[in-house]
Formats: sequence, C-alpha cells, structure tokens
Amino acid sequence: MSRFAVRTLTLNPSIDVSSAAEKVEPERKVRTCCERIDPGGGGINVARVLQRLETSVEAVYLAGGATGDAFDALLEREKIARRRVRIADDTRTSLTIHEHSTGKEFRFVPEGPTVTADELAQCREAIAAADSDYLVASGSLPPGVPVNFYAEVCGAFHGRFVLDTSGDELLAALAVGGLFLLKASGEEMSAEEALGAVRSGQTELVTLTLGRGGALLIAADATWSLPTFEVETVSTVGAGDSFLAGMTCGLARGLDRLDAFRLAVAAGAAATLSPGTDLAYAADVDRLLPIVGQPQRVN
Repeated sequence: MSRFAVRTLTLNPSIDVSSAAEKVEPERKVRTCCERIDPGGGGINVARVLQRLETSVEAVYLAGGATGDAFDALLEREKIARRRVRIADDTRTSLTIHEHSTGKEFRFVPEGPTVTADELAQCREAIAAADSDYLVASGSLPPGVPVNFYAEVCGAFHGRFVLDTSGDELLAALAVGGLFLLKASGEEMSAEEALGAVRSGQTELVTLTLGRGGALLIAADATWSLPTFEVETVSTVGAGDSFLAGMTCGLARGLDRLDAFRLAVAAGAAATLSPGTDLAYAADVDRLLPIVGQPQRVN
C-alpha cells in the first residue's frame, strides 16, 4: 500500500458544472457558454490543488450510480490518486452560472445522495486502511451520515486531522476535540469562538477566512492576520478549498505555521484567477506569494 503525505476525505462529492450567460431570467431559455466540468466537493478540491502543488495526496470519497462513474473518470483525467467507496445512490451534480451583465455568480447545490449504514461501514474501512501524516476532511455530509461522523474519524486517526465543515457537523467535532487544524469562515465562527476552541484544546490551530477582511491564523499563544490584496478576480468558486490546500501543503512540507499561512493566502487568491469551477495553479501561487507579505500579530 502506498503511503501519502496527505489524504482527503469527501463524503459528498459532486460533478461541478460551470458556465456563463449574459442574463439569468426566470421562465426563459437561458443560453450559456464557456462550460467547464470538474470533479468537486471540498476534499476533492483540496486534493486537486495539493497535486498541482506537488504534494503527495490521495482522495478517499463516496461515489455512486452513472454519475459516480463519470466522477471517477474526471479524477482519472486529472491523474488523482484515489480510493473510491461505491454507493448505490447517484453522485450529485452542482451548477454555477456566471452572469455577464451583473458579474454575479449563481450556485445551485443539491443535498446529495443518501448513504446506507453498510456503505458508511465500508467508508470507515477505507479510511482506516489509508495511512498518512495528514487527513483533510472537508465538505458537507450527505443524507444518512450522522452529524458526529467527522468527530468519529478524528478520534480514530493517529496523524494530524484537518477539518473544514460547518453547522452541526462542526459543533459535533468541536465537542469531541482532538483536531490539529480547523478551517472556517467568519460566517461560521467568530475570532473569539476560534480562540476559545484553541485554548480549550479542541483544536491546535484555526484559520479564519474573512473575505475582504483577509484571514486570521489563531493559535494558543498568538493570533496573526494577513490582509487581502487586489487581483483580477474571475471566479471565487473553490477559493476556500484552495486556501486550505495551501495551508496543508505548507505544513506537510515542514514549513512553520506562519509560512504555511502565507502559502494558504496565496493559494486562495490564485483560485480566483481561474474560471468557473477551476482552482489554484502552482504558477499563480508562486507569482502571488511575494505579494502576500508577512503575517502581523494582533494579540
């Protein structure tokens, strides 16, 4: 069995379709162009960017039905090392439309397939067989998966567990604790709540992405900030996943947490240069990294 520096876990992946239209209107046929089809879902996106950043990574994911086979083919196209857990229900398809007339993005995201108890047991076996230094669990839970599943995975994993989720899944994971890194947005968690989670031992580090407010890295001994910087944004889809991939890449390379934080911000910004559901590329990350500057301590 090959050993990877990072493995990602995606319980609710999707075939991400993106296109553009002059104007989105109800009850009319909307003509689109510039279509892209990519394999998506939080952990899958992280794995795609990690591979572009030349980090050893394998994606563990659930996929089923005809769309599950198509999803697997998309990963094969990108040469992503993978461990598929087959389910009976169909993998979801998400849609993003960029409206030229306003510059707005419209995102349509189904809740996903229903996962049975037997399929979830197979997923546990796949995770247990996947030895790595880091395990990045990212994305929503599909119907049929209990809200404490990420907490359960964290408790069973012997390496550094990284989590990016929200809602009840996040609360359940924090209640158990043992996380190495939690990535959240300012909408999901305040800086005060993040600091409380670190000081209580629920997680060692928290990164908070704050949109135009930049980003924070929170540890028990200090909090650091990095501002945003101007880039010619094409699409914000996948920026958070690219940010998390950059942070994980830096840590897996042995960078200190502040240099990894800088890499995360560069990767998040690089993702906004790519159209539709595409993500950050290494060349853009390398070009933007000198612009990021040094994190400033805020407490």
